[in-house]
Amino acid sequence: MLRRAFSGAIAGAATFATALMLVTATAAPAAGGTAGHAAGSRAHAGAVTHTGPITDVSSRCPGQNAEVEQATWHSDVYVAWIGCGGIGFSRSFDGGRTWSAPAEMAGSANGWDPAVAVAPDGTLYVSFMNSTKTHSFPVVDTSFDHGLTFARPSRLVPPHKKNWGDRDFIAAGPHGVVYLTWDYGPSAAKVTTTCPPSGSCAFATGDLNVVIQKSTDYGRTWGPITHVSPGFPASGGDSAPMVVQPDGRIDLEYQGYDIYNRTTYAMKPAHTYFTSSDDGGQTWSRPVRVGASAGTMSLAEWWIDGAIGRDAAGDLYITWDTQNKSGGTKTDTGWLSYSTDQGRSWSAPVRATPDTDDAAHIVQVLGGAGDTAYVGWLSDSSPHGYAQYLRAFSLRRGWLSGPERISRRYGDPSVWPGDTFGISGGGTSAGGGIPAGPCRHGLVLSWGGAVSGSRHSEIFAAPVTVSPGVTSG
Repeated sequence: MLRRAFSGAIAGAATFATALMLVTATAAPAAGGTAGHAAGSRAHAGAVTHTGPITDVSSRCPGQNAEVEQATWHSDVYVAWIGCGGIGFSRSFDGGRTWSAPAEMAGSANGWDPAVAVAPDGTLYVSFMNSTKTHSFPVVDTSFDHGLTFARPSRLVPPHKKNWGDRDFIAAGPHGVVYLTWDYGPSAAKVTTTCPPSGSCAFATGDLNVVIQKSTDYGRTWGPITHVSPGFPASGGDSAPMVVQPDGRIDLEYQGYDIYNRTTYAMKPAHTYFTSSDDGGQTWSRPVRVGASAGTMSLAEWWIDGAIGRDAAGDLYITWDTQNKSGGTKTDTGWLSYSTDQGRSWSAPVRATPDTDDAAHIVQVLGGAGDTAYVGWLSDSSPHGYAQYLRAFSLRRGWLSGPERISRRYGDPSVWPGDTFGISGGGTSAGGGIPAGPCRHGLVLSWGGAVSGSRHSEIFAAPVTVSPGVTSG
């Protein structure tokens, strides 16, 4: 979760996309990279998924590339990742078929934790974390021409020096309104970490808090820090993705650790929480624990855990994964929970990942048409290494498909692929879901991995078409 030295870049965490698009079932080889994987389709329990050619969008950036984030607007797709000397960026204007040459985002040297969002009017925002000797803080770049150029970066530097900062998430509403959450601590000295050799870093102790800032002028200026997770200055909250509903309400998921020692800031394993704001992020509802029966998130978990999505009907979905022991065996399991009453109550956790090992499962969710959602995960559960998986879910019918492997080549498990992946599709729903429409739904996925014996991770992207066989159409 925390930043980590990474061959000229800084490794961190990212989130899922909240703006969406529709793509066709057939894709041509892409520019700006090589279509190194064959297309294919398979049937599973009522769903057919067709994966178009997979493009290495980071091929022109030497060294390590990982931690991709993604957003879409109509047929435009935007990806950002750690690489290219800072935060790499590429765009597609044809639904993920062809891609621009990658470029480094302005002000991103030594940056980490990219995030991407698109407003209903097409304004594009790319955010990331950065630091100086005295501060850690988010940076936001804004584009008014679909990623061709970006305005001068805005630096959200906090008022107090020697702070700790990590993992930003960004979401855009209409008329220049933008929200950004990030992990903030008054004192960086209180944060300690543990870093596995082939992953990012996890928190061992610290004054962790989820905070939010708001802009009403397209990211030019930003309001003050507002605390989201209760218990500041050491609430134990971190990693807070969000979706903005059409009426402006903010729905947010975060990971909450129990800081049980206020002297050492030692923490117990975490749970997943939901909260919302009806007044632009000034005040927040009492957090609701989601899926408590599934277990907890370990202090050793190095990836970003937790994602939130909204379908076209307004239902909410949260995914996460837990690490538990059963009969002396360690397991890591991905879960899904949903709410049909605006987050006041949540379903019992529904198991998403079928394997019973202790491999990492980086799980994310995208709301679909009607009462459907798409759950994906990046995992090294296979003995061959990391792979990107996808399956479809219905509130009425349960799982509509078994896990389908989208990536064609496995990533080396000893090379860090990033803490997340990109998933988006099907139109411009303000709530982060696929609008109601045809039975065949188009998605775009992006992920990191070191393939074919390479010691460097690359960023891959592919258009995917799903026929879940549910809802009208």
